Amino acid sequence: MPLTLPEVQRIAHLARLEVNETEAETARGQLNDIFQLIEAMQSIDTAGVEPMAHAQDVHQRLREDQVTHIDANGELRDRYLANAPDAEAGLYLVPKVIE
Repeated sequence: MPLTLPEVQRIAHLARLEVNETEAETARGQLNDIFQLIEAMQSIDTAGVEPMAHAQDVHQRLREDQVTHIDANGELRDRYLANAPDAEAGLYLVPKVIE
């Protein structure tokens, strides 16, 4: 079902877009092309096709979680907190956002 020029102008109005006749005619052609593509895709029989999470059969290589640096006395934490605008008792203080 192709769009008409008045329908495109109404859609533009609803989207609060200002379009002239030339732009509306261009948009009408582009939207009708998109709708034709959607109709073509919907006509394909996908029964028995399993949904995919990714277009290629790839697997993410994972590594074991390992502690790479132990800071038992809190030296790193103190260095990080020194850059914070406000901190107290080893915690970052942030403004209250929910009242």
